Amino acid sequence: MARYQIILAYDGTDFFGSQRQARTRTVQGELEKALCKLGWAGKSVLLAGRTDTGVHAEGQVAAFDLDWVHGIEDLLKAVNANLPTDMAVKEIHAAQDDFHPRFDAISRRYRYRLFCRDVRDPLRERYAWRIWPPVDGALLSVVSQVWPGDHDFSAFGTSPRPGGKTVRTVMFADWKNDGDEWRFEVQADAFLYRMVRRMVFIQVIVAQGKLQVEEFTRALLTNDTSLVGAGVLPSGLAQPQGLSLVQVCY
Repeated sequence: MARYQIILAYDGTDFFGSQRQARTRTVQGELEKALCKLGWAGKSVLLAGRTDTGVHAEGQVAAFDLDWVHGIEDLLKAVNANLPTDMAVKEIHAAQDDFHPRFDAISRRYRYRLFCRDVRDPLRERYAWRIWPPVDGALLSVVSQVWPGDHDFSAFGTSPRPGGKTVRTVMFADWKNDGDEWRFEVQADAFLYRMVRRMVFIQVIVAQGKLQVEEFTRALLTNDTSLVGAGVLPSGLAQPQGLSLVQVCY
């Protein structure tokens, strides 16, 4: 029996999130079905993190134990042959017996895509959030620089565990522009539940002139939750299809 670490990519559109659920299609559920066909008899594969319904990944990390007498490349091919077309294992490696993709991670990186257009674009809206009116790029640059450092992000997400800590260390946050499209990349030691989507949402309403930079900064520094539900989305969340888990670092 050996433990294997895989890097997994998936289109999250038709998944009800990554975690296994009894009656819905999930990333973990489909991965476990594929592994069962290869003789896997474990109770649960281990994932580096949870992604919501509709959220994508190009760098999700999973681990599982398996008796496999063939080589690593053959295992990669075998798993992919049994996965649905909206999932793929990009890499596979032998891992230490005690490797845990979630607890051993030192940071995670996410990317969020949006574009500014008043008319829908069916070819892009599966993987990006269409917004209107357009954003002010200078304001996006200003607000993105407020995130790095140690902060209590309780105004922007909830802990995965009841009563868990809400302080996170953001190492990097930046926006890049390409035509009418904007890409936000953020890296932190860990993220709260729905934290990135709330981060994107509040930056967008600032960059659309619906919220002052000073109000945003105060919300972050004082854990003020009153602003999260304001603006273009009653939930205070950017739409899920723009978000992708890019990398988990060890």
